[in-house]
Amino acid sequence: MNASPTLSATEITTDRLRLRKAHDADIDGLIELQTDPQLRAHLGGPRPRGVVEQYFDTHGIGAIAGRPGTYVIADKETDRFIGTLALDRRSADLPGHVTEEGGELELSYLLRRGSWGAGLAFEAATAVLRAAAGELPDQPVLVVTQTANARSLKLATRLGFEYRGTFEAHDAEQTLAAVDLHSFKARSPLSGPR
Repeated sequence: MNASPTLSATEITTDRLRLRKAHDADIDGLIELQTDPQLRAHLGGPRPRGVVEQYFDTHGIGAIAGRPGTYVIADKETDRFIGTLALDRRSADLPGHVTEEGGELELSYLLRRGSWGAGLAFEAATAVLRAAAGELPDQPVLVVTQTANARSLKLATRLGFEYRGTFEAHDAEQTLAAVDLHSFKARSPLSGPR
């Protein structure tokens, strides 16, 4: 797979959400996503707050949330920070691919605990995948998550991702699932897989 671009849209809206670039007011939410033990339970554990704060002081919020295909998920009405979502290329040197070349699109997201269970991750992911399906050539999109993360696996299935296997990474079993990008072209923003 060539190193083709990822999604270029800088903002995507849904009925309830605005996916946008990060700004300085998001810093507390971005720090929370890195330091909350429950949020990081399947991501290698929380990072020390001082280390995260120092990283943002040194590199700014754009280092994490400024790349193409990377969004802050915000409430559409209040612009309140809810979480992050990225549609980026999975590095070929990491395990977990469905092509020999690697570099497939990979969907990842992380929401504040207070936003869990309301369908916001599904809404945000569907919107980003629909936008990407309209802009990018058809290609596989990956989800990689710890097998123990039942919530994430349930969301991947609801989005139409299909199980492709498991592998070991970060001292835990990871599940690899994939879907063809263009399967999102004909969907309405909130419909499930066809």
